[in-house]
Amino acid sequence: MADVDWERLRSGARAMTERSYAPYSEVRVGAAALCADGSIVTGCNVENASTGIGVCAEVTLASSMVAAGGGRLVALAVVAGDGEPIPPCGRCRQFLYEFGGAELLVETSSGVVTLGDLLPDAFGPGDVADRAG
Repeated sequence: MADVDWERLRSGARAMTERSYAPYSEVRVGAAALCADGSIVTGCNVENASTGIGVCAEVTLASSMVAAGGGRLVALAVVAGDGEPIPPCGRCRQFLYEFGGAELLVETSSGVVTLGDLLPDAFGPGDVADRAG
């Protein structure tokens, strides 16, 4: 998608690092994504004293999109508190696959790649029905 305003997404992601709740790791993460309808959704990481139940910026982003009525993710920028791209963790790659599929564009420090490149041979919604029973 040639018309993605990556600077706008990075700017939105950087702004979200300021809202991050990261008192334990001190790694503030923000995310911003373009949806298929042209809207922008954002999210930030939210840690917890019980470290296993914290949530990543990408999860809060997708949750915000769903809470606002749904949609489809088209392009995603995720940055750390230093403002530079940080790749989605494995859990987030799987989570994002549900809402953007293999074609979701993800900005990395190496350039823009598809989620399919970051998560090859992903298990997705279509696999549930195909593999049931």
